[in-house]
Amino acid sequence: MKEKKTNKVSAYLDGLDDKIENKGKVHKNIWQFFKFSFVSCIITIIQLALLYSMYYLMKNWKEPLPGFLATIFSKEIVGADHDNWGYMLPFFLSNFIANTVGYFLNKRRTFKSDSPIWHYVIYIVVLIVLITFSTWLQGILTNIFIQWGVEVIGPFIAMSIASFIQFIVLYPLQKFVLLREKKKEPDVQQIE
Repeated sequence: MKEKKTNKVSAYLDGLDDKIENKGKVHKNIWQFFKFSFVSCIITIIQLALLYSMYYLMKNWKEPLPGFLATIFSKEIVGADHDNWGYMLPFFLSNFIANTVGYFLNKRRTFKSDSPIWHYVIYIVVLIVLITFSTWLQGILTNIFIQWGVEVIGPFIAMSIASFIQFIVLYPLQKFVLLREKKKEPDVQQIE
């Protein structure tokens, strides 16, 4: 019975997509932006759930970061007790997992793309660089919020700011480069 509901929801969304697409390119682009934003909200919820659960599980893992990561994520930059695997890995992994889910949701529902798998490989490379920057930025912002006495909600605010920056980068990357829409085959009846 759940499959029928899922199919009804999917059919409804497909019908809504078709109605909006028939109104023109501007309406379609606005609709895609709305759907991408909605998927981003889902990503944020997934990321928050993962972040707090992973942080709780890894908070006692105080092993220092290696080499260049120790320089980038030093305690002077990200704050005391935040320059270790137990603090940084939850930010990175929660972001990576949530954005991977978002990529496939956007591929299937938002942009209806048939992009090849190597586009996903490019996405992963860009995502790793972007997440490393975001994790660094979250560390800095969290450190600032902790210094201001906003310890409980500080990581959430920091993640929200970093997520917004990711949104600004990932929307055009996915829409215009990696997840371009399938080219529609011309109707044979219209040609004849």
